[in-house]
Amino acid sequence: MKRSVLCLLFIILFNSAMVHSSSKKTIDADDLFAMRRITELDISNDGRYASFTVTRFNMQDNSQNRDVWIVNLNNGDVKQLTTHPKNDYHAKWCPVEAKIAFLSNRDGSPQLFIIPAFGGEAQKVTDIESGINDFDWSPDGQYIAYTSEINPSSENVSSLPGKDAEESKVSAKIIDGLFYRYWNYWLDGKRSHLFLYDIKEGTSIDLSPGDHDTPPLDLGSDNDFTFSPDSKEIAFVRNIDRVVAVSTNNDIFTTSIEGGTPLKVTENKATDNHPIYSPDGKYIAYRAMATPGYEADQYDIVVLERESKEKTNLTDEFDRSIGSFEFSPNGDYIYFNAYNEGRNVIYRLRMKDKKISKLITDNYNSEFRLAKNGKMIVFLSESINLPAELYVSDANGRGIKQLTHFNKDELNRLVMNDVEDFWYASFDERRVHGLLLKPPYFESDSKYPLILLIHGGPQGMWADQFHYRWNAQMFAAQGYVVAMINFRGSRGYGSEFCKAVSKDWGGGPYQDLMTGLDYLIDKYEFIDREKLAAAGASYGGFMINWIAGHTDRFDALVTHSGVYDQRSMYGTTEELWFPEWEFGGTPYENPELFEKWSPSNYARYFKTPTLVIHGANDFRVPVTQGFQMFTALQRNNVPSRLLYFPDEDHFIRKPQNAKLWWRTVHEWIAEWINK
Repeated sequence: MKRSVLCLLFIILFNSAMVHSSSKKTIDADDLFAMRRITELDISNDGRYASFTVTRFNMQDNSQNRDVWIVNLNNGDVKQLTTHPKNDYHAKWCPVEAKIAFLSNRDGSPQLFIIPAFGGEAQKVTDIESGINDFDWSPDGQYIAYTSEINPSSENVSSLPGKDAEESKVSAKIIDGLFYRYWNYWLDGKRSHLFLYDIKEGTSIDLSPGDHDTPPLDLGSDNDFTFSPDSKEIAFVRNIDRVVAVSTNNDIFTTSIEGGTPLKVTENKATDNHPIYSPDGKYIAYRAMATPGYEADQYDIVVLERESKEKTNLTDEFDRSIGSFEFSPNGDYIYFNAYNEGRNVIYRLRMKDKKISKLITDNYNSEFRLAKNGKMIVFLSESINLPAELYVSDANGRGIKQLTHFNKDELNRLVMNDVEDFWYASFDERRVHGLLLKPPYFESDSKYPLILLIHGGPQGMWADQFHYRWNAQMFAAQGYVVAMINFRGSRGYGSEFCKAVSKDWGGGPYQDLMTGLDYLIDKYEFIDREKLAAAGASYGGFMINWIAGHTDRFDALVTHSGVYDQRSMYGTTEELWFPEWEFGGTPYENPELFEKWSPSNYARYFKTPTLVIHGANDFRVPVTQGFQMFTALQRNNVPSRLLYFPDEDHFIRKPQNAKLWWRTVHEWIAEWINK
């Protein structure tokens, strides 16, 4: 009798589990864009609340909306603070009152608004014609520092360059130097300047006069201007070299809130950024690279004693690149995050002896903040199957609790697996790390096609992260095993490993990928060695183009924003320091590596069906690279397709464009991997 009851109970539970499982589905583009995305974390001065931005997408309207929310850090109660149909974002708590400043484009260009934290209407504070890009409060709450793009020769804060040209019928541009365009927009003579806004008087002064950008266009951080604790001084980042397009020489400057000539306080010829004053005002800490021209060099934390001008490197024996950091309220510690072997880890550095401890090691942890009482860390955390949510822990990293669950309902409807780590010995016995994701409803005795994803950078890193553009779950959902290899050149494995890609783009990294693919096929019997595809973007797109000319082991390839010809790439990209470092100079002075690592020189060997994707507004890897790749494929009679976006850049941002991107990629791989 007991046995019969147990059997019946087992059948009921099994059927219940099957029904529950069958009610779930695999993720698709609509699910991906239904996820709410949390960013821009800040903590109130009393340490009881946090503010953050929530972005929601509307697939039908092809739009997005951002609003400011707050959460009670003690009980997790959340409240939506703004509800305007325009974008409200980048909220920061006033240091002395329960109110929050934020940026909004509700009246056109982004302006500063202030709203009571616990009820009330938002009040518009600024009316800067050129808009505001970023801002920060002074510790005494009397001032706001903000950045805005202006004509550097104008004394008028609200002046826009080329006003007459906007009303003219002439659309031509006259250009006299580099940069003339950046990332996805034309500069048109504008410079970003740092201004001080007096809240009581309602007036602004320019704190960074001159023909330079503050902060610099690139190689900055999430904290490139900040007030001293007494609110009398501001530290900021700028690059004053004559040709910024070939320079990584960003420096830290300080200036009085009354204005005047800024003082350069760093002499390093490589990048310095992310200045932060110690709580007692004795030090300015900042991130510093050591090698001029090398944008992927390791960041260290350096402290400058303001009185003696003495500098001390706090992380000279730590072989990871520093991300964001901040002081503990008592100044005894510096908390920071850094990539480490497929994770983004939060660390703590003790000032008195430079001892570094790992605090939060699992998943991908970002945008952390310390409560003003020093008792807790608030941070965003995500993993391969969990979009970023808000978490809190004790100051020592223990007692981690999830505070928000914005995507709980969406996630409960989806089937997604965890990621698995693997290590292997590459062609030269160097250990290489990778991440493996199995498809939903995985069965160990079945065979599955494999997709090899290749990250960009090249100094990037695949992580246990819910990536919204190259989302591994979106590939796995089609019934594929997904492999992500952090080949030499990747961050998170030490400076020497990261440097190993430079001047060797198609060498060691390519062999790491091919050796890793061999390892996976031999180790995992559920991988179908006859059904292989590869896809990548940026440097990953270059590698796909390189693979196309060097092996026919794949059934399908997808190249997004990939470099095809290094010589023509050099002449049309904007950041010239990058190719000059990676290939040892200019293509007309040192042409060897530009020729050696150009996929264009191997076009005659192209055989694999390839999907080429590119956006017209991609100025980092200009669209002609994609056109050239597609032309070569077509002239070689290789099955190929071009997906061209006239309104996108290096990334595909608009919801409906992204949906088309995913559909086209899935259809292309399925068509050829199953033939």
